[in-house]
Amino acid sequence: MFPEYRDLIAKLRQDDPRFEKIFNQHNELDHKIIRMEKNAATAIHADLDIDQLKKEKLALKDQIYDLLLAAKS
Repeated sequence: MFPEYRDLIAKLRQDDPRFEKIFNQHNELDHKIIRMEKNAATAIHADLDIDQLKKEKLALKDQIYDLLLAAKS
């Protein structure tokens, strides 16, 4: 995610607890979505749940990007 900001992400993860929390939440959702999609039985019954998780993940990604832009300037 955001390879052009790799160094800034590493710095913010170390220095900014809020950024670290949002970053970790995003990664946890990513792993949860992948697990749910791999389990065909779960995916069939949980399409709406997966869609909701993807929306939450996207919102976190937007927050991460906003924090990166703010830290960059």
